[in-house]
Parts: sequence; C-alpha cells; structure tokens
Amino acid sequence: MQPTEKLLSYISDHKGENVEFLRKLISYPSVTGDEKSIQEFLADWLEQRESITVDVWEPDLEDLKKHPGYVPVDRDYKNRPNVVGKCKGTGRGRSLLFNGHVDVIPASADSWESNPWEGTVKDGRIYGRGSSDMKSGLAAYTMAMNAIIQTGIKLNGDVILEYTVDEELSGNGTLAAIIRGYKADAGISGETSSLHVQPACIGRIWFDIHVKGKPAGVQRKWEGVNAIEKGYKIVEAVSDFEEIRMSEAKHPLYPNIREAIPCLIGMFNSGSYPSALADACLLRGSMATVPGEDSDYVKRRLVDHVKAVAQTDPWLRNSIPDVKYTGYFAEPSEIPVDHNIVKTLKDAYSNVVGSPPNVTGRTGAADIRFLNKYGETPTVIFGPGPTDQMHATNEYVRVDDLITATKVYALTIMNWCGYS
Repeated sequence: MQPTEKLLSYISDHKGENVEFLRKLISYPSVTGDEKSIQEFLADWLEQRESITVDVWEPDLEDLKKHPGYVPVDRDYKNRPNVVGKCKGTGRGRSLLFNGHVDVIPASADSWESNPWEGTVKDGRIYGRGSSDMKSGLAAYTMAMNAIIQTGIKLNGDVILEYTVDEELSGNGTLAAIIRGYKADAGISGETSSLHVQPACIGRIWFDIHVKGKPAGVQRKWEGVNAIEKGYKIVEAVSDFEEIRMSEAKHPLYPNIREAIPCLIGMFNSGSYPSALADACLLRGSMATVPGEDSDYVKRRLVDHVKAVAQTDPWLRNSIPDVKYTGYFAEPSEIPVDHNIVKTLKDAYSNVVGSPPNVTGRTGAADIRFLNKYGETPTVIFGPGPTDQMHATNEYVRVDDLITATKVYALTIMNWCGYS
C-alpha cells in the first residue's frame, strides 16, 4: 500500500478516536481568560508523542506591548499559557505551521438544546461551544499529525502545531508565538471556513460614539435635548454608512460584499432614571474592511460621515458626536491565490474529495494577519467548522467534515514537507 493510501486509511479507521478527541476539547469550558486546563491537556497529549517536542509558556504582556501588532487587553496572561508542538523533519523539506486558538466565547446552557460543554453527537454532527470555532480545526490538524506519526511516515520538513490563547478578544496569543520565534515556509489556520480554501480574511474595527444631549427637569423636558433621540439618529447614520461602504469596497474573493463589510451599532446605552431626561448616549459598534483597504482611511470616513449627518441636525451641529476607536482591532489580510501553499492545499482537497474546493475570502477576522505581516509565514485558512456556526447557539460541526479536514491536512503535510 502506498504511503498516502495507508495514511488516509488510518484516518478513516480511527474516525472514532478523532471524534472523541474533539469531544474532549469541547469538554473544557475554555472561555477567553480560562484557557489553562485545556492547554494542560493538550501539552500532556503532545508530550506523549516521542517525535514531538513541546513548548509551554505564558505570554509576557510587557513584551507584547512593545510590538506594533499588540491589541490592548484588560488582563495579563498569568495561568494562560500558549502551547506549541514541533515535529522535526530531516531538514530536506519545507516547513509548515498550523495555527489555531483554544479560547471560545461564553455559552448559556439555558439557551442550548444540549450541554454546550459535552460534545453531544447527534445525526452526524458534534454539538458544543467551540465545535466549529475552532476546536474542530485543532482536532483535525492534531489528528493529522498523529496519523503521520502512527503510520511511520518520516517527514523531510518541520511541522509546527500552535494552540494559542486570547484570539477572541485580541489575537495576542498568536502574536506571542511570533515574538517567541515560531515561523515556517507556510502556514495553515484551522479557523472556520466550511472547508473552503481561504487565502484572505476581513479586518474588524470596534468603535464607540458618544452623543450628548441637554439636561432638563422632566417637568420641563422641552427645554432639554433627549440624547436617546439624537443617538438613534446616529444609529441610522451608521446604517447608512454601510450602504456607502458597499459601493466603495471591492475584492474578487468577496463577490457578495454585504456579507464581508457589515457595519452596525450593537450596543445602545443611555439614561439613568425612568423619570429623567437622558443627557448622554453611548453607542458601540463595529465595521469591517477587506484586504487592500487602508484601515485608517476607513476610520476617517466614518468620522466624516457622522460629522456630515450631525450638520443636518440643529442640536448635533453644535455638539458633534465623538467617535472613538477602542477595543478589538484587526487588519484585513491575504496571500496570493496562486501561492504554492494554496495550490498544495487545493490539490490535497481534490484528492480527498474528488472535486476542487471553493476558494473564497473569510468573512471574519483571523490571526493570519499576524502571521502574514509579522511572522514571515504566508498563511491560508482552511477548517472543518461551518462559518455560519461561529459563535452560534447549538454550535456544531459535521463529523464527515472533521474527517475530511483531517485527511486534507495530512496530505498537505506530506506533499508540502516531503517524506520518505
């Protein structure tokens, strides 16, 4: 039996092991900030493989702050380690880095049909928080590497497996791995992609808009200005700005630009008492950018648009709402669609599935922005998680997609790194 046939057969025969490994990952409620337990499990699992050397460390917040890619956060990384496993090749092949995050967003058991931390298997799906985003990606590339080891295939190039913290709020975990020196000839992010090959991802910009009203007693409220009413006018302005963006932003990997650049207000905070006029309003929202766009330019465009709308209002024209960019920020990123790692991944997919993959742009931010810009590692996104299940209630991944991704990763490793 040829090595590739042996490898794919091994993955098929050990389908149950793959599913149970993902269920184990889901069982850790690794909400951002509470990643220690899952990282201890992963480090221990990797250390049991003699051919993998394991590095475990807590990112240094002060070192991160010195880096131009640092995203401000409210807490440090004590008891929040990164884990990296490295499988050393013979030195005669290209190196490959797999990147993924272990943290997930919270899940309320009251709103789920099953326990979000159990990994319930039903009707060919595995349900649980992180099943799609992105523990299935972690499981798939971990099991792909395990299959290569267990079948005795000797790789020529090195393989690096990253399990990083704090992706949901910053991406600083991946940045910390770059600072530590991890890089490769190419990379694959196991983020949600619905098994699409994605050489690009959007950027995301969070913002606050402070709107002022005029205080007055409730008995003479006509002498004041209700900040809630003025805030709603700015909510509409932000919605209109999305329409403007749709006519400006263009990218061949995003034919449906509406999906790529949502711009909205997600939080509206105003007022302090039911019988008092609201004299201030805080709006919080986000907008997106596509690769090739200048984030600073887009930020200025929103500020100018809010100012222009304010000029049409007798009160706001003399009390211009203040737009502040705070919290999460991610640049868009891409590599060429004809890059060799994209070609290798596409060929592996075609060999496994029997038809070519969809090549699209990811409609979410991703840590490839750090790997491409600072990590000297051109990285493409490919993962089993359905994109529409990212952060969803009753989140799931299909078992068949998990196994397909594992096989595609395994073939990509062999073909990219070379083997004997």
